[in-house]
Amino acid sequence: MPPREPGQSLVVGIDRDAVLRRREVVRTVERRGAWVTLALGAIGIVAAIYALIAFRGSGMWPFALLLIVAMIPLVLSTVLVYRLQAERVEWYDANELPPVAMRISAKGLELACDGAAFPVVLPWATVRGFTQHKLLGQYMLDLALVRGVGATTAGVRGLDQPSVRSVVKPNPLLRPTGMFLVKALDQPVHVIDEAIKHFSGGAAGIAR
Repeated sequence: MPPREPGQSLVVGIDRDAVLRRREVVRTVERRGAWVTLALGAIGIVAAIYALIAFRGSGMWPFALLLIVAMIPLVLSTVLVYRLQAERVEWYDANELPPVAMRISAKGLELACDGAAFPVVLPWATVRGFTQHKLLGQYMLDLALVRGVGATTAGVRGLDQPSVRSVVKPNPLLRPTGMFLVKALDQPVHVIDEAIKHFSGGAAGIAR
């Protein structure tokens, strides 16, 4: 049961082994996706270059150049994936996995995002709760912010960290990986939902 006293909080712990297994799954899926997009981008660029050479003087060059420009983001997404993964590995090697995933209290949400140097702090006025969905075969909780809320919003801390941005507001070139793996949390989703609704006065919750 979630705490009922105003001064209390619900602390949600985390299963270390489940998170480590999840890290490996995410790493593998991201790399596979990166190579697929790289292959598609390379095929498009090669086809455009071939058209420029084979149909020289036919007036196709604007379309070929447009195709090359369209394929460049696919190539860049591969570079972005490997750079982000290198940053994650560096962080993982230097820091222990935090034992607590989140703290829910009258002040708001405090979230320990995997790979972040310090917790994300969100007052209730800035957060709508979480959305639960299935990703890569497992249920995830993703943070849902109030429209317009960002790293510089009053009372907010930690949203500007790269590892947080990759899951809260993912780069359009990257596939989101979810913030919390449900089965890695030591509290069931309905208990977390009740605590969020209780402390936020019903303004936030978990949408399924």
